[in-house]
Amino acid sequence: MPRSKRRGPSSTNHNHTPIDMSVSGAHEESLPRHPSKRLRHTSSARRYTKSDDVSNASMFSQKRCITWFREYTSPDDTDTLGPEGMEKFCEDIGVEPENVVMLVLAYRMNARQMGFFTLSEWLKGFSELQCDSISKIQQKLEYLRNQLNDPHTFKGIYRYAYDFARDKDQRSMDMDTARVMLQLLLGKHWPLFTQFAQFLDQSKYKVINKDQWCNILEFSRTINHDLSNYDLDGAWPVMLDEFVEWLKIQRDEGSSSTEARGS
Repeated sequence: MPRSKRRGPSSTNHNHTPIDMSVSGAHEESLPRHPSKRLRHTSSARRYTKSDDVSNASMFSQKRCITWFREYTSPDDTDTLGPEGMEKFCEDIGVEPENVVMLVLAYRMNARQMGFFTLSEWLKGFSELQCDSISKIQQKLEYLRNQLNDPHTFKGIYRYAYDFARDKDQRSMDMDTARVMLQLLLGKHWPLFTQFAQFLDQSKYKVINKDQWCNILEFSRTINHDLSNYDLDGAWPVMLDEFVEWLKIQRDEGSSSTEARGS
């Protein structure tokens, strides 16, 4: 994901869900008075505690998850993980901040702003993933990447990315951010992405609105590489009509140049 600008204190989301920080004590039973029975009981209790510790370590713990979160926050705001903490978190789990898996993780958290996780967002995502440590999320990275292979889930991530990445003071996404996000999401899978990026570079468009954003995905999924099934009278945004027209001109000019060299 593209790196975000630092967010001021006024935009920090403080609507956090209540967190249960209580830790209940273990119920203690009195030991039998008979010495031999006491020894057997103590030995059994030790064996139980050992296996119980292993079991507890493998189970999700909200308390551990909160402690883990606060390794990445500043003393001034312990309920918000910001850009510096995000870089350290990414370094710890072995993922670049710009890696698409970070977008998938943000989607699972329903994070509101790129470059920031609130405590409530962190707990939502990691409680669903059952992760409360670096090693546990590392074991889930492949699962998160595979989420992109499901068409329905991918569509949800793609639509989420628009509001996640855009400047919250603007209704539309600036073109620089849009280019980076489109490259991240469609660059490897859409055969026409390179041409579309070239079209955007030479076009008059400075921003992309949400309707255009959503239709770019539908276009990439449904329109043939040769544009043979594109309907100019369809309900596509003008931007995509202009792209098709531009691409046809580019291809015609390319064919003419090839024929000229051949003659």
